[in-house]
Parts: sequence; structure tokens; C-alpha cells
Amino acid sequence: MLTKDAIMKLANGSDVRGVAVEGVADEPVTLTAEAVNRIAGAFVEFLARRSGKKPGELKITIGHDARISAPMLMEAAVKGLRAKGAAVLDCGLASTPAMFMSIIFPETAADGAVMLTASHLPYNRNGMKFFTASGGLEHEDIHAILEMAATMEESTADITGVVEYDLIERYALHLRGLICTKLSFPRGGKPLRGMHVVVDAGNGDGGFFVNRILKPLGANTEGSQFLEPDGMFPNHMPNPEDKTAMESLRNAVLASKADLGLIFDTDVDRMGAVLANGEEISRNSLIAMMASILAEEYPGSTIVTDSVTSDELSVFLEQKLGLKHHRYMRGYKNVINECIRLNREGISSPLAIETSGHGALRENYYLDDGAYLAVRLLIAAALGRKEGHPLASRIARLGQPAESREYRLRIVGQEAYRVYGDKVLSAFGERARAAGISIAEPSYEGVRLVFAEGWALLRMSLHDPNMPLNIESRSEGGCAVVAARVKSLLDGFDSLDLSALK
Repeated sequence: MLTKDAIMKLANGSDVRGVAVEGVADEPVTLTAEAVNRIAGAFVEFLARRSGKKPGELKITIGHDARISAPMLMEAAVKGLRAKGAAVLDCGLASTPAMFMSIIFPETAADGAVMLTASHLPYNRNGMKFFTASGGLEHEDIHAILEMAATMEESTADITGVVEYDLIERYALHLRGLICTKLSFPRGGKPLRGMHVVVDAGNGDGGFFVNRILKPLGANTEGSQFLEPDGMFPNHMPNPEDKTAMESLRNAVLASKADLGLIFDTDVDRMGAVLANGEEISRNSLIAMMASILAEEYPGSTIVTDSVTSDELSVFLEQKLGLKHHRYMRGYKNVINECIRLNREGISSPLAIETSGHGALRENYYLDDGAYLAVRLLIAAALGRKEGHPLASRIARLGQPAESREYRLRIVGQEAYRVYGDKVLSAFGERARAAGISIAEPSYEGVRLVFAEGWALLRMSLHDPNMPLNIESRSEGGCAVVAARVKSLLDGFDSLDLSALK
């Protein structure tokens, strides 16, 4: 039987994650079938308390990504849900956004949803994401569920009668309808006829976008690759932040002379894109592109991003698009929650988006949904094609830093590493002020210094005893100059490993 400590260590922000299968040296299995079973049962109890319903009155949908551990963990989870009395709808291979939509769609109308996924992590990992009608759970909710799971025993139940449902088809129908509506086509029409779109699914869950969205709407998808789910991810990791993955898509776009390339992470809650000329649309460029699309519908509104976005992006959003740029703490739940807060206070904010490719639109239930972002991009591309304005023109005025670096400064020998990190940040800011260095305000995460060459942001990692240092420069060689200035401000902190800055 798993110990309470072993179960609590599965918490990963607002998700559950662990090693699900053997095969990687020094990575023992932590997310066992027993753990998943007990956590699933705890989710039923949590949802009952949250909703005011009895466990036997609840309807819960469950799906999984392409990982090799999915069948084993799926069975364990379904038994855990059923043992508590909840009705279960098996959605099979699905995407994380689709699982949330199973709560919204009248055909499914679930009280809660579970997605088995570890996003972009290697094949040996897996995890659990949970949804209620309010969206994804917070990290406090995850801790509460794990606390309950720690008191439970592994359970079993007869699952032969569990109903299967093709959720991805229902979800694809929803997205196809949106494209047709926005492009003034009847449902069943071919609004993407004449467009050539390449998709790289990285053998994750995103292959459906070709066969269930693009092709039915008339698009040419020749050159699309790695569409078949394969939990070993034999070609490259499904991850828009991965350089190999983006280069793979870029090559496919150029080789097939496509108008647009799309790439998704494993569970399709993130996306990236490549334009016809091979230009990558990721990180700052993706934010700028989505903001340019939304600026027409939400003029003067506020775009919420994570803390590591470029100064050039701020200039583009505020001076070129007439929007407001609101930097906030990293972590997709953090930027989404900040977007929700602003809207509740009467500040129009249609988009919360990270440089990682997590993007959530107010119009789409604040759901970070890579497929929805791709749909918005396709609609803009189709309209631009009709009007003679290619997608590239939307961000032609976006500046780019000459250099960008990220250093990870390890905290060593400090059990209370967050306390130590806070002391470092406090002293770092004081020393910078004493040296006459400008500090960007307000700052919702870490300390951001402004130099003539560019900027530097020192912050505390969300999960590890590390202090990431992001630096950007407007000129070649500027990052090294800024790094040297930062290093001088950190002298004397013996538990902070500065070797990365040498």
C-alpha cells in the first residue's frame, strides 16, 4: 500500500504527475495503478462535496492521451470512479480541452471530467487533470484530493457496463461549426477549400485535427506528419517549445509549399505554428498573432501574459495594436486566473497566454485549448487570403530581441529553499536600486531589471530549488554583458550556484 508521503509527492501544481512505467534509469514508478485508483475515488468524494450531490448522482467523463501506460491507468481510474458509485462515460483517446467540453456539451453534460496525461513529458510519465464546471482545479484542490486519497484503500468495481463515447468527434463538430459560422458558410460547407495546411501531431492526440476538421472543411493537408498516436513518441516530443519539433514542422511546411503549419503538444492544450515562408509562430510571435486577431473584436483590451515576454512584444501590443500588456506570474493557471480576475473587475481581457503556447480565450470558457487557438488562426488566415492580407502581415511590425538566454541557478544545501530564494530576490532588488539600475514595476513575479542592452528577470521556480534567470538583449553579445551585471549583484549568496553565468 502506498504511503501518504508517496501520494502527496504526486502533486504537480494543479495536476497530478509521476513516473508510470519503467524504462528510464533512476526513475522508479511512482504513479501506480493503485495510486490512480485511489485518486480517482477521491475525486468523486471531492466533486460530491463541491457540487452538493451524492456520489451516486454524479456523472464523470474520463479520457486519456496516447501514452503506453494509458490502458492500465484508465482501467484503474474507472474502477475507482465506479466503486464510489459515480456514472462513468469512457471517452477513450481524447484531448484535455475536449474533456472539459464534455461538461459543457448537452450530449454528455458531465459533473466532472478526468484526463490521463502528462502533457509534453517523456513516454514513461503520466498524470491526471481534473475539471469541474468552473474549469480546471487549483493546486489547493489537488492537495485536498490527494489528502483524501491517502486515507483510502484501493477499490474495485464491475466496469463491463461503462459506456464508451466518441468525444473527439463531438468536439470536432463543435470546432467545424465555429469555423463555418465565422466564415459565413453553412454547416457541412467547405470554407477551407483552396488552403493548404500541414499538421505535425508528434504522435500525440492532435491527429484528429486533420481527419476530423481540416479535411471535412475542404483543406489540402498533404505533408501532414506523425498523426498516428504512438505513446513512445518515436519521431519527436509533441511540444511546440521543442526546437526539434518546430524544425520538423518548418521543414514539412517548406517541403509541401503549404500556406500554414500547425503543431500541438501531446494533449492538445498548446499549439505553435509555422507560416508559409518558414517563420515560426511561437512564444512572443504567437502571443502577438493571437492579440492581433482579437484586437479587432476587443479594441483597447488587456492581454495577460507570463512574466518572460519581451519588451518588443509590449511595444507591439500597446503602440501598434492599441492594447494593454499585463505581465503576470508564470504557470498557465496563474495567467488564466488573472485574466478571470480582471474581467470580473470590469477590465476587458479576452486572452491569457504564456510563451509556452498555453492560450485561453474568455470567449472559450477561459480554457487553454491549442485546437481552439488553431481554429482562430485558420479563420484569420482564410479571411486574410480572401482580402489579400497574408497572416505574416499581422506581425510584420513585431520586433524581436537579438539574443535571448535562460539560465537556471540552483539553490543547494537549503532545505527551506523558497525562504532562501525570497531572501535572494529581496537583496537582489535592493542592490540593483543602490546601483542605480531601473526595476520594472509592477512585478508580479521576481525582479525584472531594465538595462540599456535589454532586461533580466530573476524569479523563483514554481516547483524546484532553482532560480531561473531570463535575459534578452537588443544587440549581439548583450546577454553576456547583462549576465555579468546580474552576477555581480548576487555575490555572497553561497547557496546559489552561479556557475551557469561563467
